[in-house]
Amino acid sequence: MNHSSGWRSVNLGCGIAVLLLALTASAARAQGASASPVPNVFVQTFPSRQRPPGDPAVIARGRALFGINCKSCHGSDLRGGDLGGPNLLRSQVVLGDQNGEAIIPIVLKGLPPAQAGGVPMPPFALALTDIQALVEYIHSVASKKASQGGPPPEPEKPLNILVGNPARGQAYFAAHCQACHSVTGDLAGIATRAGSPSALQDAWVAGRRPGPPVPGANAQARPQVKVRLANGESVQGTLAHLDDFTVSLTTAQGEYRGFTRSGPEGVHDVQVQDPLHEHRLMLTQYTDENMHDVTAYLATLK
Repeated sequence: MNHSSGWRSVNLGCGIAVLLLALTASAARAQGASASPVPNVFVQTFPSRQRPPGDPAVIARGRALFGINCKSCHGSDLRGGDLGGPNLLRSQVVLGDQNGEAIIPIVLKGLPPAQAGGVPMPPFALALTDIQALVEYIHSVASKKASQGGPPPEPEKPLNILVGNPARGQAYFAAHCQACHSVTGDLAGIATRAGSPSALQDAWVAGRRPGPPVPGANAQARPQVKVRLANGESVQGTLAHLDDFTVSLTTAQGEYRGFTRSGPEGVHDVQVQDPLHEHRLMLTQYTDENMHDVTAYLATLK
């Protein structure tokens, strides 16, 4: 009964509001054309579409900078990438930002895991003009998105990825990657398995193995998590999801467990063992030349 009467109250309130609008509109028409038009209170506004278009040259530079610095985490279409960055087309930061006042501080200072959906965002030492170009590019894509955070309505254009020096790439690989990876083991035939230079670059930067598994190579490790609850109980397993509000995992026995991170019965502590930790650290160390050189070297491993 309580639910039923509640719905009736809402419907009655809506009916009164519609009736008042109709009466106001009738009164305005009776006063003649000089009367002020009745405002349409039901028109929705979208903050991401209230900005004037940016400079095409600045947007083009921002697109290039995004591909170098942001694509691996946030994806080529801004909807999230292999390294777990959030969907920028649904981001409240992007939606509320007008001229970079919200985005620029995050790019300069980064975000801890608790504020970045469980994946830390490192700071980027970019010039302010470069970050502003990134802002203009992000807003240019957001202004063209489809409903529900869909991708912009233009196909992704192929890029010439193989512009690096294979010899320099081999030297960089020997210095920074060879301790964990082998060109005759887990990376054997990686260029063929990736299918394209672009997919190859995305794969190695993200730390994942493209294509079918390599015979004899160990399976790629997944992030593990240990959750300590407020009551003292500890649960551990393969991480399924982690954000500011919940954490979920699958135990070694195949049981799926989910926990809230707040409240007296919530989670006291979360410890994540991420096999891609070194890859994430190196994101702040790569130069554009390093990335292209390593990709050019790996493209020879067919």
